[in-house]
Amino acid sequence: MIKVVIAEDQTLLRDALATLLGLETDIEIVGMAANGREAHALVRRHQPDVLLTDIEMPDMTGLELADLLQRETVRPRILIVTTFDRPGYLRRAMDAGVSGFVLKDGPSADLAGAIRRIAAGVRVVAPELAARAWDEADPLSDAERRLLRLAEAGLDSHAIAQASGLARGTVRNYLHSAIGKLGTANRIEAARLARQKGWL
Repeated sequence: MIKVVIAEDQTLLRDALATLLGLETDIEIVGMAANGREAHALVRRHQPDVLLTDIEMPDMTGLELADLLQRETVRPRILIVTTFDRPGYLRRAMDAGVSGFVLKDGPSADLAGAIRRIAAGVRVVAPELAARAWDEADPLSDAERRLLRLAEAGLDSHAIAQASGLARGTVRNYLHSAIGKLGTANRIEAARLARQKGWL
């Protein structure tokens, strides 16, 4: 049996995935989580073969979870299932050691097959993303990405400094660097562009 943990913040979709995969005779759902932190705890508890996760989740994204698990001794193979077809997400996922990346609007019959292939050690990538994934590298550092997310949420420089634990001058330097790398006029435009590219 292939043991699977599902991480998806939308209850209806999470339950639908569990029901769909539960029909397979060789797949067992051993846990379901509504966010990345819950999923991390379930992975440590159940040690599944495959973690099926969304990208955008509260508390910890699927990509942050993948990056965290990559540094741990016991880690499942990771399959990201998402509505976002941004190549930047795929590049970051591959950098984080993710084994597969498929889109939610793909045929449902393909999902179980992707889980089987990943469990067997094969990398699975949605064909429509594979060619575009290498078109444009993510220029942002982790610190720049984190601060742009705070700017995107509407925080001013003072609030960003407080939330990040950095000095205001350091925040200003990181944001200035991100704006320059992205060629935008200000941090809001930089955050918007980075979000569109899949870099946030």
